[in-house]
Amino acid sequence: MHTDDTIAAIATPIGHGGIGIIRLSGRDAIKIADRIFHSPKGKSLKKSFSRRIFYGHIINPENNEIIDEVLVSIMHAPHTYTKEDIAEINCHGGPAPLRRVLELVLKNGARLAEPGEFTKRAFLNGRIDLAQAEAVLDVINAMTEQSGKAAVEQLSGGFSKKIEALRDKLVELTAIVEAYIDFPEDDTELSASDIRKRASEIEQELKQLIDSSRHGIILREGLKTAIIGRPNVGKSSLLNALLERDRAIVTDLPGTTRDIIEEYLDINGLPIKIIDTAGIRKYRDIAEKEGVERSLRAMEGADLVLLVLDGSEELHDTDRELMEKSNPAKTILVINKIDLPQKIDLKNARQAIVSQWFKDENENVIPAKAGIQTSSPDLIGGTRTFEHWVPGQARNDKAEQKIVNISALKVTGLDELKGTIVETALHGKAAYTTTIVTNVRHVMALEKTYASMNSFMEGVNKNLSPEFLSVELRDALDAIGEIIGITTSEDILNKIFSNFCIGK
Repeated sequence: MHTDDTIAAIATPIGHGGIGIIRLSGRDAIKIADRIFHSPKGKSLKKSFSRRIFYGHIINPENNEIIDEVLVSIMHAPHTYTKEDIAEINCHGGPAPLRRVLELVLKNGARLAEPGEFTKRAFLNGRIDLAQAEAVLDVINAMTEQSGKAAVEQLSGGFSKKIEALRDKLVELTAIVEAYIDFPEDDTELSASDIRKRASEIEQELKQLIDSSRHGIILREGLKTAIIGRPNVGKSSLLNALLERDRAIVTDLPGTTRDIIEEYLDINGLPIKIIDTAGIRKYRDIAEKEGVERSLRAMEGADLVLLVLDGSEELHDTDRELMEKSNPAKTILVINKIDLPQKIDLKNARQAIVSQWFKDENENVIPAKAGIQTSSPDLIGGTRTFEHWVPGQARNDKAEQKIVNISALKVTGLDELKGTIVETALHGKAAYTTTIVTNVRHVMALEKTYASMNSFMEGVNKNLSPEFLSVELRDALDAIGEIIGITTSEDILNKIFSNFCIGK
């Protein structure tokens, strides 16, 4: 699908720089650029070959005023980013020349592009699929080398090929099942056991992709990690030690940190968003109250919590309260100041600390419910273990919380802490080295596909008629087609491309 109009936008970040680029795409892109471009040698952009760069000036055709000294590159369809004619004007990178050249381009026949419209045209014109289009933004926003590699792999089509191969298997299976409907009197090509085998293989591939999504989504979005604790336990010192620079102010006075400090950290290729928070204690003024409330909100909204305790002091009531509130599945207890004589003794807190968490039948750590009796915790090999007895169940469930000993001042124990962060983030699984899913939208589509395949398998086992089985397979095809844009609605497309900048 080709649009009739020509779009234009500034394709480089707004601000001061050496070069700024204005991009045009559409049927009249080169014609519009040629109208405002003057070459000292009299060369015409319209008559030139593709993939050429020309030196000259942008001139207002109404009064012959020189706007800027530029280089203009032209590319003829269909071998371009959008599969349309493209012209790119390389101006000086200040806001004033870029704005004036863009205004002149718009005045001479182009319209301002919508966010992501260049990439949307690349998708609509068939140069890339929807998953590749989304990967463009992932490449731009990649925070670590590993997340960048995952984005480039998706942009190159590796993930799309995996999805297309899965969809082909689904199409083939659907054709076989629907043969029962159209030609019930003929011999079937495959037996029910063969159909189960094919469906099982598809399910296994879907599950592998879904299982990879935790690693993939962390690569794409980062792991929000909050450093929590009472004042002066060494939270800001820990932040500085992890970043290997003095980012936060550190003093001996309690309550130095009043607001949230956020920084990104690369740990084994995983982008970690570290959030240093104000010390949690009884506040004395409005500013301190706001700081404490922000800390608690950061704790609740974090993917991972580093709960810092001062090993040189006995456990405080605030420490106990924070431990009670902390979900052990996403909390690491960090015992700081191990370079000093140790006074903390978690064993003495066994009766004071009551676990509010247990593992359900799916091994998810969730809040304890009414009727569940909770024992005091045991300390086993540096891991605090909570035991729970659920009425009617013979086994007991355990929710574990890891403990790491460090000295932020002496920079000891940090390698172990980093390793524990990665292990906790990935739920103890190794990082995926094959095709991984990095996008929440893709995960949801894969889960819908997997659910339809489960229903299909249940129907096969119940000997349901082919008509019912075909419906489940069609639903699976629709769901997996959403990933690469085969069955995606216009509303979803608009939402995806609205996240892009205007010039991309």
